[in-house]
Amino acid sequence: MMERLPYAAVLTAPFGAIGVYVREVGLTGLDFLPPGTRPRSSPSSLVTRVATELDAYFTDARHVPDLPLVAVGSPFRLRVWQALRRIPVGCTRAYGELARELDSAARAVGQAVGDNPLPIVIPCHRVIAADGSLGGFNHSRTGYSLDIKRWLLRHEGVL
Repeated sequence: MMERLPYAAVLTAPFGAIGVYVREVGLTGLDFLPPGTRPRSSPSSLVTRVATELDAYFTDARHVPDLPLVAVGSPFRLRVWQALRRIPVGCTRAYGELARELDSAARAVGQAVGDNPLPIVIPCHRVIAADGSLGGFNHSRTGYSLDIKRWLLRHEGVL
């Protein structure tokens, strides 16, 4: 796991704020922060690009953010995160479906999905439970994280 430094910036989002982690070569992480979190800008051209790409997605859910990513994880997690990127906008997949696709177990897939360091860009919000319920989001089944998942799925026309 990559060491977390202070946020390079805090961006506003329709559901609150997003803490941005970057390195010289790319985006390394996004954290959902609660409403009322004060924005903090950065002179970094990469942060400006992240802000522009996320704003474009918030304006039009069909926009797929195009950013240099630095996702650090085990080979299995990287495979899961790649599979998430193949889920089209406006579609969902069940944890079990992804597990079958990856020849794995739903619980292992769920753990990797919950550990996704780049939500929205790697669209983990598109993964739901087999019964159609939302399941968890960022390892939470209630509260603010689940509210964000609902917002993202509504934005994409799923809910």
